[in-house]
Amino acid sequence: MRAHLAIPLTVIYTALWCLFWVDSYVWFRFEKWTLLVGFLSALPVCHYWIRRHRASSIITRRAILSISYIPLWQLIAYLPLLNHSYSLAETVNQIGIAVAFFLGLIWAIWWIDRATKRTPEPTHKNRIWDPRQLVAWYFGKKNNKLRQSIFTLISYTFTFALISLVLSRLTGCSIYEAPLGGGKEKQLKQIVKIKKIIKKKYVINPYSSILFNPPPIDDVKLQVLEVTEHLYKIGQGKSDGAGFSAGTIRGKVRFIRLKYDGGDWQQDMNRGADLNLLTEYGIRTGHPVSDRPEPMEIGRLKSFPPRKSPPMVYMTGQQKIILSAKEIKIMRNYLLECHGMLFGDNGGSSGWEGQFVSIMKNILPRVEPISVYLDHTIHRIPYPLPRLPIVAPHGRSNALGWVVDGRLVAYYHPGDIGDAWADGHSGVPREVWESSYQLGVNIIYYAHAEYNKWLERTKK
Repeated sequence: MRAHLAIPLTVIYTALWCLFWVDSYVWFRFEKWTLLVGFLSALPVCHYWIRRHRASSIITRRAILSISYIPLWQLIAYLPLLNHSYSLAETVNQIGIAVAFFLGLIWAIWWIDRATKRTPEPTHKNRIWDPRQLVAWYFGKKNNKLRQSIFTLISYTFTFALISLVLSRLTGCSIYEAPLGGGKEKQLKQIVKIKKIIKKKYVINPYSSILFNPPPIDDVKLQVLEVTEHLYKIGQGKSDGAGFSAGTIRGKVRFIRLKYDGGDWQQDMNRGADLNLLTEYGIRTGHPVSDRPEPMEIGRLKSFPPRKSPPMVYMTGQQKIILSAKEIKIMRNYLLECHGMLFGDNGGSSGWEGQFVSIMKNILPRVEPISVYLDHTIHRIPYPLPRLPIVAPHGRSNALGWVVDGRLVAYYHPGDIGDAWADGHSGVPREVWESSYQLGVNIIYYAHAEYNKWLERTKK
């Protein structure tokens, strides 16, 4: 690369890299392999600058290595996501943040020490505010160097935390759009096909070669196949293709899982549960779907613009659920003002139901949970469920719901449905994991259908 082009090309690449980074956390528009190529392309760029300055001063070389750490860290943190190893990715990310903190702290200490030595002594007797001066009034008259170091540590920690907070909340441009289309809110028709299989038998004649015995003796078997026949589009509206009338051409159905403190919010995610359900939803309804699930902090829900919020979010686990007062307020606003829906699944303990019900009591103090029976729309469209699928019972055998103005704003499933979506289906019978997929499809569709009705009803 020519020297005079190195800097402008690096600036352009840095802008593109930032675009990839924002998309991987916020927009979710690029394909995962596009993001991988974008992150991998940082390797030759970093290698070029390291080689170019291998004869430069040690400070310059260390500065380039420190800057190169950021894209390399993000690449390593992204790689586990290709295999749906979300826990590993988060662990790598947390370790990376700690390393970045200490790298920055080392540079902050180096800078303040260097600046202190280069700053001339003050010639006036007024109060000194400059932290590079050891005689600054807030350092006192004793142990000035120690107090300057403590001041540097506190200032740097505050700045690092503020930047981390801003980046973690950099979601003002997040939007959720359902796929544009149309269709009918009807049950998917199950049809039965009977396939006749004729197995020809060989008869051995000891006086001749092997022949088919005339007339042929047939072993007839009837294979009963139950399949879903798509006699109509699933959705709402009269537009072409399956989808929703208030959707957009670029819209996709996405699966958002909420992160929360106190428990194992990521349960079954590493085993492909979310992505498997999302894929099945796309196959069974014909709706465009995202190619990846999205773990999301509760705080990010408030960043979606009006009428562009996710119709449904998912929460699971088997330990504690700890939400702050701010997160409870955000959830209340999401369910009531943004017309969203919370889908809770008990991941494996009798105590998680109490945790979920208690949290809902804080979110919606005036709404009592009710039993959601099998004749409810959420259990009938698009799949009519003969019974509620239970993978592992954890107390009750019926679903709970919180209803506001005739709409389910929260749905609680008691039987670890996520295990059935996971790779291998946790060893449960086919009828259980199939009905678990059907219930998952019903819930996603119900949330999107209700959200679409609200958008159409409140359209200006």
